[in-house]
Amino acid sequence: MLYFLILLLVFVFSILIIDWIPQFNTWQSRIKIGRFEDKNFWNQKVVEVSKKWLNKTPTIKLTDNNRLIIIDIIKGNYKRNSIQSWQKASLLLGLNQFAIKNNDGEVKKIIQNYILSEIDSNGNWKQNPTEIDAIILAYAILKVDGLDVQKYKPALDFSYNLIQNLKGTDGTIAYRNHISDFRFVDTIGFISPFLIRYGTLFSNQDAIYLGIKQITEFNKFAMLNEEFIPCHTYNIKSNLPVGLFGWGRGLGWYAIGLIDAWNELPETHSQKKEMTQLVTKFAQMAMKFQNENGSWNWLILNRQSQADSSTTATLAWFLANAASISEISDKANSSKEKALNYLQKVTRRSGAIDFSQGDTKGIGVHSQEFDILPFTQGFCLRTLNL
Repeated sequence: MLYFLILLLVFVFSILIIDWIPQFNTWQSRIKIGRFEDKNFWNQKVVEVSKKWLNKTPTIKLTDNNRLIIIDIIKGNYKRNSIQSWQKASLLLGLNQFAIKNNDGEVKKIIQNYILSEIDSNGNWKQNPTEIDAIILAYAILKVDGLDVQKYKPALDFSYNLIQNLKGTDGTIAYRNHISDFRFVDTIGFISPFLIRYGTLFSNQDAIYLGIKQITEFNKFAMLNEEFIPCHTYNIKSNLPVGLFGWGRGLGWYAIGLIDAWNELPETHSQKKEMTQLVTKFAQMAMKFQNENGSWNWLILNRQSQADSSTTATLAWFLANAASISEISDKANSSKEKALNYLQKVTRRSGAIDFSQGDTKGIGVHSQEFDILPFTQGFCLRTLNL
């Protein structure tokens, strides 16, 4: 009987420890948060964390539950590879931007080693992606400075074919096969930049067209009137928006999809002017909802909602690039600097940026957890080193 009680106590204590350690780590990590005075030193700390996380990426939870999480782990509801792929993609994009600007040999080596861990000597994925989230990782690899694209073409072709397999009757790409009637704003960020870069590099006009169409079709059915505020998704059968308008990271997904697609589109392309107008229009809308401290909220239409670092980092990247348009240059640069100042103030002493919204659970079901997110880390790094 005593032996059984000891085992029971050990079991209960282990469960409590599993729950307690993440919460304790978050609490202690926020001590002396935002104490960075020098932007260059802050940049270096952000890089240090990004290098560490690229190969050992923190798990981003599927659930907001902080009690008895062992049950979620056992049920397989704690993490998912598709979420991890866009964390790694962002880190890779950020580190590549840092390596280009600073000609950093160590970071370039880390990037090369990471690619070798994902793609074999024949240019194929070591583990073929199965979900659309992984396409942004393919884009990040395509963006690596000095990459021999022909060497990795089999993996890139596989990624392109994965996109094609999710094409619906309307000619646009679904987020998942089991919800094929919906078009999510997330998908714009996942696929449009890849499609246009892939299409440009390999002379595939259909890929370029599809990358643009994913954006322009979303604009027709999922934007709030003339305000140009995106909804989470829309239904292709009813052509009606579904979910929240003004979800912060939804703005972020649209922003990075639009701005990177715009950057990839050749100046001579017939739709470059239209895309430039979209960039201008979206920038003007986004800047109206920026808080005085430089952040954007997880729900931009509600000033009382929690500020979200992932929204702030992605919109900072968008505005840093949109500033090349003379019509909005000064305002976009000012807005970008305010955003970076905010991110600096919510960076833990380790260099990890805090207070990013957790993963969305479904249409209209958004996380109320705000913690670290490698996705935020990478886009902040991209902006700092543009």
